[in-house]
Amino acid sequence: MNEHPPTPLLPSVPPVKKRIKSRIREWTEAIFYAFVVVMLFRTFFFEAFTIPSSSMEKSLLEGDYIVVSKLHYGARLPMTPLSVPFFHQRLSTHLKSYLDWIQLPYFRFPGFSEIKLNDILVFNAPADPLEQDFPVDERTYYIKRCMGCAGDTFELKNALVYINGKAIPPPREAESEYVVKTDSVPLDYAKLRQLHINDLNSNSAKGHYLVEMTRDAADSIRQWKHVLSVTPNVAGKGQRDEELFPYSKNFLSNLDNFGPFRIPHKGMSITLSPDSLPLYGKIIADYEHVKVEVRGDTIFLDGKVSKTYTFRMNYYFMMGDNRHYSQDSRYWGFGPEDHVVGKAVLILTSLDRQNKGWRWDRLFKSIP
Repeated sequence: MNEHPPTPLLPSVPPVKKRIKSRIREWTEAIFYAFVVVMLFRTFFFEAFTIPSSSMEKSLLEGDYIVVSKLHYGARLPMTPLSVPFFHQRLSTHLKSYLDWIQLPYFRFPGFSEIKLNDILVFNAPADPLEQDFPVDERTYYIKRCMGCAGDTFELKNALVYINGKAIPPPREAESEYVVKTDSVPLDYAKLRQLHINDLNSNSAKGHYLVEMTRDAADSIRQWKHVLSVTPNVAGKGQRDEELFPYSKNFLSNLDNFGPFRIPHKGMSITLSPDSLPLYGKIIADYEHVKVEVRGDTIFLDGKVSKTYTFRMNYYFMMGDNRHYSQDSRYWGFGPEDHVVGKAVLILTSLDRQNKGWRWDRLFKSIP
């Protein structure tokens, strides 16, 4: 009997269309999961920011790309969850990048550190007429140094910060304005550039210059030939700058003499009076959302007669390291804790836009 060998089974070949669909699905899923991981990382761990101005020079330079840690103080839960990732405030001039249908209350996860004196913070812009229409987490990002913590007594005397009566030296890289006098011989601009000095003005008096620089640069210039003196350009005590907080004639504030006053902390109670309202009325209304009214000598909070108030949040006093060229707490007052994004910890790289090159010496430089 003739037996036929079994017919070999040919492997089934899937249709080409099915294979293409499978690959598209794999790539789509991979991109989606990668996007989710990036978003979680940015929201709860670390985020990159660019330094847009000179207010922190020379500690941080315009063009620095920095990493901000959200682990130090605890990540802040997004208050406006319905927003387009990687777009802040607007997609275009007339189109917002978020929907305010859902607004979550302020909540911060536990961190491993408290905000400390001299920490460099990234935070959302405090109450400002131009920012009032935006939710807190959609307001412009600022970066400043914490020069006063919740509960501290802050004072600025002759350009020197005092915390609880103790003098706090400015950071070594902090810039300030100095008056440089020469014996009428002009300053050497090439030597100034070697000290990384780009900003100076000569006033009407021959041989007199206003120079924005660090203390080390000032010490170097004092040794130059033809230089008679180098002195800090400090506003005198008792001079009042009307643009500065707390916008009251009873407070003679200027950029170099400011305070003293106590920075509010959570649970701190104050007596409400015409003297305390210029300091604290703004944050009670703008950040703690309590309606403040004054009728004669009587103060009303949310329509009720009130003689005291207890704060619900911690507040901080922020200053730029470029002390004479920084819009900071001296202009807008205390910064609330719910505006804090995180702590600046690392310079990734730095682009010198003026000279059109990279500052390689700042690559991966830690921020103390």
